[in-house]
Amino acid sequence: MYSSSPADAPIVREPLHAPVAHLIRGGVVEGIHYGSVVVLGAHGRVEFQLGDIEAAFYPRSAVKPLQAVAMLRAGLPLDGELLSLAAASHSGEERHLAGTRRILELAGLTEDDLRNVPDMPFDPAVRDAWVREGRMPSRLAQNCSGKHAAMLWTAKLNGWSLEDYLDPKHPLQQAIEEIVEDLTGQRVARVTVDGCGAPLFSISLHGLARALSRITSAAPGTPEARVADAMRAHAEMASGAGRDVAALMRAVPGLLAKDGFEGVQVAALPDGRAIAVKIADGANRARIPVAAAALVRAGVDPELLTEFAGEPLLGGGEPVGRVRAVRALDPVELPACA
Repeated sequence: MYSSSPADAPIVREPLHAPVAHLIRGGVVEGIHYGSVVVLGAHGRVEFQLGDIEAAFYPRSAVKPLQAVAMLRAGLPLDGELLSLAAASHSGEERHLAGTRRILELAGLTEDDLRNVPDMPFDPAVRDAWVREGRMPSRLAQNCSGKHAAMLWTAKLNGWSLEDYLDPKHPLQQAIEEIVEDLTGQRVARVTVDGCGAPLFSISLHGLARALSRITSAAPGTPEARVADAMRAHAEMASGAGRDVAALMRAVPGLLAKDGFEGVQVAALPDGRAIAVKIADGANRARIPVAAAALVRAGVDPELLTEFAGEPLLGGGEPVGRVRAVRALDPVELPACA
């Protein structure tokens, strides 16, 4: 455990975001994405910040590694690809559905026990194939199904009720909230409901980065290290084929990365260096280039991150610009020039 008395909860306020990414078209700044960025050194201190890293915000699915740690601490006997799936925002590929079924089988449960919201697969190509085949939304296909299956098994192992496992007052969710506070080092500001139906805890961007730093730098064999090892070894199970977060983990040795809806990205290295990003307008196109720039700020070799510098903007079908992180995120400040 990291802290017997976490700090006060972050303040609920309108975040003081700053420009973090520019849309450059033909050498002109056509658009600006606002957001916040924090970079932690291996010692846990803030090495760089931009925007508002202390306001309360919802980490969305970026909190899943923390939820997985909590379930392991509560006795969940998973490792490897199934543990990665328990921390996943998966694409709805057949391997994800099969893995979720396997977790349920190990628990002696079925898809009918899940309480997440039925949905189509997250990946557009997989979703299109489902539509062509006439398949309907299902709880298995919803991108959080692995987490929900793991939650059910954890509840069953502890003799807790299953029907209301998503209630914030349920012993499982209380245990998860306790670990979120332990890893982030701060009290939860607010509790709401995530898109899948699970409780969602409001923390700060700084706290999210600190939590992932503690997960990746934990001693071997601990619940934290088991989650980090599983997600890094099975990045596609934690996301999906072709997903940028999996590509990021493959590109940077030892990196653990997790994305979340509404423009959230967190990543950490084994020595504890960590970054966290929140794009104010939730734009996915700004999330990865800003995260890549923050990782360079954290000391990652920029040559490893060239493919994540920003998607091109097209004009007449040809590249005429791109999305790029603001100059303030460059390791060495350069003249303000697009």
